[in-house]
Amino acid sequence: MTHPHAALVERFYQALQRRDGAAMAACYHPEVRFSDPVFTELRGPRAGAMWRMLTSRAPDLAVDFAGVTADAAAGAARWEARYTFGATGRRVHNVITATFAFRDGSIVEHRDVFDFWRWSRQALGPAGWLLGWTPALRNKVRAQAARGLDAFLAKAAATP
Repeated sequence: MTHPHAALVERFYQALQRRDGAAMAACYHPEVRFSDPVFTELRGPRAGAMWRMLTSRAPDLAVDFAGVTADAAAGAARWEARYTFGATGRRVHNVITATFAFRDGSIVEHRDVFDFWRWSRQALGPAGWLLGWTPALRNKVRAQAARGLDAFLAKAAATP
């Protein structure tokens, strides 16, 4: 029998496969904390908004997930995303390890780990190859991602 938290994680990734950011956000606790190498510390509604933004901008996103495990306190999964990075038009195949913590039947903590240099080589091409390992490029990508999320949230707030 599958633990309810494992079923929750599977529902989360099935929503990602459908590019349904709202359904993904619904799996999160109101006090969720999300982090990955690009979005280093998102809390509460910003975490769900990040998924709504990413799924709305990735028409060719393909996701596979496996190895979902969970118990009453924690869970994990491995997932892969294939998509075209919008800023450069380059194809990306990202391999991610996720860990989760749960509260009140929802995901309260979600951490994704992936090789940023590998991602930057694919997404950014020669610049990523040369500079993807540096804090300067990582910080520039983080700042651009944060600005993109802020703009997405501002547009969502302005839309009736």
